[in-house]
Amino acid sequence: MDLRILEIASNTENNKILDNPTHKSKNKNPICGDEMEISLIIKNDKVIDMGYQCKSCVYCQASVSLLSQKIKNKNLDEINKFIIVCEKIFEKTKINLEKKWLSFNELFNKKNLSRKECLLLPLRTVSKALND
Repeated sequence: MDLRILEIASNTENNKILDNPTHKSKNKNPICGDEMEISLIIKNDKVIDMGYQCKSCVYCQASVSLLSQKIKNKNLDEINKFIIVCEKIFEKTKINLEKKWLSFNELFNKKNLSRKECLLLPLRTVSKALND
């Protein structure tokens, strides 16, 4: 395992329960059993804050930690486009992330292909929260 993944996962500043979230979702990875709950506060089509709680592997924790940092102050269209791109990121086609999302390249790469579902669970949970 890459030490950088542990470093990213250890940032737990947004591992919290938000008071009065505007959007909320729970999701579970049926393959491994990782569980995640994400809550969002959205105002004027922008994510103001994100909190998460999870019972999951370190890959999922790293992904949700990074997502919780990068999602703040982004508008919903940007977030939805990013999630769509990430769903395709492990396919054989070359995908270039926008500059604001480049830090995800450390996680979403071919060496972590076997952990794809773990890495994408936080994004899918945010998408579910936004679309419910």
